[in-house]
Amino acid sequence: MKKICTAFVAFLCFNGLASAQKITQVKEVLDAEKEYNRVTAQKGIRDGMLAVADPEAMVFKPEPVLAKTYYAESGKIAGKLTSVPKIARISANGDLAFTAGPYTLKNGTDDVTFGEYLSIWRTDLSGKLKLLFNINMEHPEPKQEQTVDFKDAATSPRIQSKDPFNGRTIITTTDKLFNTSLGFSALSAYKEFLSLDGRYYFPGFELLIGQDKILQFIGNQAISIEALNTGSGRAVSGDLAYSYGKAKIKKGTVTNNYNYIRIWEPDKSHKWNILVEIFSPIEK
Repeated sequence: MKKICTAFVAFLCFNGLASAQKITQVKEVLDAEKEYNRVTAQKGIRDGMLAVADPEAMVFKPEPVLAKTYYAESGKIAGKLTSVPKIARISANGDLAFTAGPYTLKNGTDDVTFGEYLSIWRTDLSGKLKLLFNINMEHPEPKQEQTVDFKDAATSPRIQSKDPFNGRTIITTTDKLFNTSLGFSALSAYKEFLSLDGRYYFPGFELLIGQDKILQFIGNQAISIEALNTGSGRAVSGDLAYSYGKAKIKKGTVTNNYNYIRIWEPDKSHKWNILVEIFSPIEK
C-alpha cells in the first residue's frame, strides 16, 4: 500500500511538472508585434520603436547602432509604417523569438516604399518580449503574396546549462564555419547549411522560399560572398538562435557591403540549419 501511495504522489508531481512546462505559443510574439504596430500607428515610428525596444536593442541604419541612441537623436520620423509578419517562431521556454515579413512605408499618397523586415525579440526580467534586433531591406512593389509560416515551439523547455555562454559559442562557431564555407563555394555552403524550407531576403528582390529556389537564385546571379560574424545568441531551451555580421557580395566586378542576420533552428539530428537570412545594404 505504501508503494502504491508513493507511486501515486510521484505521478501527481510529474503531471504538475509537465503542466508547468507548457510549450510556449508563437501567438506571444505575434501579440508583441501587434502591440508594436498599434503604438507605431498611434504615436509614430520613433516612439513606437522606443516603446517596445530592449535596452540593448540594435537597429541597422545602416551600421548597427543602439536603438535608443539612434531614435533619441533622430527626432520624429515621418511616414506611416505597416509591417505584416509572415513567418514567426518562439523558443520552448519563451525567451527568444523572431518575426519577419513585408513592410510598407507611406509618405503621402503616392510615395510608398516596399521591403522586408526581420525582428528578433527576447524577454526582459519581467518575462515580457522586447525587440532586440530590427533590420530591413527594400525591393520593388511585390507581385506575389507570401505564404504564412507560424509555428509553436516544437519541444518542451529544457534545464538551463550550467555554462550560459556555451550555447552562444556553438552558434558563433557554426556561423563562422558557414562563412568559411561561403569563401570556397556559396552554392555548396547553402546546400549544406540551409533548411529545406529556408527563407532568403536579398535587397532588390522578392522573398525566396525553399532551398531549391534559393540555390537557383545564387547560381543565376553568379555571386560570391565573403562574410564576418560579429555576434550571436541562443535560446536557453536550445531550439532557436541567431547570428549577425557583415558581408561583401561580389557580382562580376561590382562589390557591395551588407549587414546580415541569420535565424538558426536545429533539425532532428541536432544539426543547426539556417531558417532565415536577410541582407541589408551598407551605404558607402
